[in-house]
Amino acid sequence: MDNDKPLQPETEDEIEIEPVQQSSDKMLYCEAEPPPTVEKVKPARENSETDLEIEDDEKFFTTGQKELYLEACKLSNTAVTKLELEDNCIMEEGVLSLVEMLQENYYLQEMNISNNHLGLEGARIISDFFERNSSSVWSLELSGNDFKEESAALLGQALSTNYRIKKLDLSHNQFSDVGGEHLGQMLAINVGLTSLDLSWNNFHTRGAVALCNGLRLDLSMNGLGNEVALALGEVLRLNSCLVYLDISGNDIGNEGASKISKGLESNESLRVLKLFLNPINMDGAILLILAIKRNPKSRMEELDISNVLVSEQFMKTLDGVYAVHPQLDVVFKAVQGLSAKKTIFLLTNPMKLIQSYADQHKITVVDFFKSLNPTGTMKMSVDEFQKVMIEQNKVPLNQYQVREVIKKLDEKTGMVNFSFLNTMKP
Repeated sequence: MDNDKPLQPETEDEIEIEPVQQSSDKMLYCEAEPPPTVEKVKPARENSETDLEIEDDEKFFTTGQKELYLEACKLSNTAVTKLELEDNCIMEEGVLSLVEMLQENYYLQEMNISNNHLGLEGARIISDFFERNSSSVWSLELSGNDFKEESAALLGQALSTNYRIKKLDLSHNQFSDVGGEHLGQMLAINVGLTSLDLSWNNFHTRGAVALCNGLRLDLSMNGLGNEVALALGEVLRLNSCLVYLDISGNDIGNEGASKISKGLESNESLRVLKLFLNPINMDGAILLILAIKRNPKSRMEELDISNVLVSEQFMKTLDGVYAVHPQLDVVFKAVQGLSAKKTIFLLTNPMKLIQSYADQHKITVVDFFKSLNPTGTMKMSVDEFQKVMIEQNKVPLNQYQVREVIKKLDEKTGMVNFSFLNTMKP
C-alpha cells in the first residue's frame, strides 16, 4: 500500500469526522470534574493519527444530563445572548459554574435562573460576582429562589454598584419589610435599573415605602392594604422618578384609592398605575380619574381598574378627563345599565363609520386621515392622532372607538401609520 496516500474508510460507518477547532480566547469555562467517557470498541486502525482524532471527538459523547450540561458550559458560542435555566435544580455547584462562565463570556445578555431554590448561598455567589465583575448581562431573573432578608442585603449591596443590569425579577421569594429596606437603599443609589419585579413577596408599609425610589415597580400580590396606600400616596406626591407601579391584588379599597389619588394630583412622572383585583368600586374609581384631571402635568397613560363595574355617569366624567388628557387609557370591566342602543353605538366598528363617510364624500380613507394631519403626511404621533380624532366632527367617535382605530394603525413605535389603508377592508 502506498504510504503517501491517506487511508480510505472501508465502509460508510467508518467515515471520520474532523473535531471542531476551538479558540482558547473565546472559550466559556465551567470548572468541573471531567465526565466519564463511554468506552467503545473501535476497529483497528493503521494510522495512529486517525485514532487520536476519533478519541478527541468521542469524548463529547457522555452519559447523564449533568455531564452534558457541564460539557456544554465549556463550549464557545458567541451567538448565544440569552440563557434559560429555570426550574433545573442547578443548586450551588451549578451557580458556581455559571459565574465562572460569565467571567469569560462577554456575549450573554439575558439570564433566567428562576425556581432553582438557590437560597442564601446561591444569593451570595451571584452577589459576589456582580459586585466584583463586569458582564454584559442586563436582564436577570431570580424568581422563586427562597431568598430572604439576608439575601436581599447581599443583592442590594451588589447592585448598588452595578449599573449594567436594567431588569431584575425577584418575585415569588420571601422578602419582608427588612428586605424591602435593603433593596430600597440600592434603588436610591442605582441609576441603571429600570424594572424591578417584587410581586408575591411579604412587604408591608416600611418595605413598600423604601422601595418606591425605583423607576418601574411591581408590588402586586403582597397584601399591602389601605395603610400602605397612604404611604404610597405620599411617595407619588414626592417621587419624580416612578413611571410604572403595579399594586394589583393588595386588598386596597376605596379608602386606599382616596389616599393614592392625593399623590396623583401632583405626580408628574407616573405613566402606568395598575390597581385591578383590589376591592375598589366606582366611587374609588371616580376619585382616581378626577385626581388625574386636576393635574395638568399628569403623564398618566394607563389606569387599570379592570375589575370595576362603572356607570353611564362615570363615563361622562371620564369623557371630561379624556378631554384634558387624551393620552390616558382607563381600563374598566363594563358599563352597568347601558341601553342596548348605546351599547351598539359604543361597539360599532369605527373603520366602517370612517369608510362610510369617505364613500359619501368620494374620497379615500387615507385622504380622510391625511386631512386631520396638519403636515398632510401618512404618519403622526399616537398622542396627536388620538387628540385630533376625538376633536374632529366629521365622523364622531367615542374614546373606545378611537382606541380601536389606534390599535389598527399603531406601529408600536409611538406613531400611527395609515399609508396601507387603501388596500385594507374595514
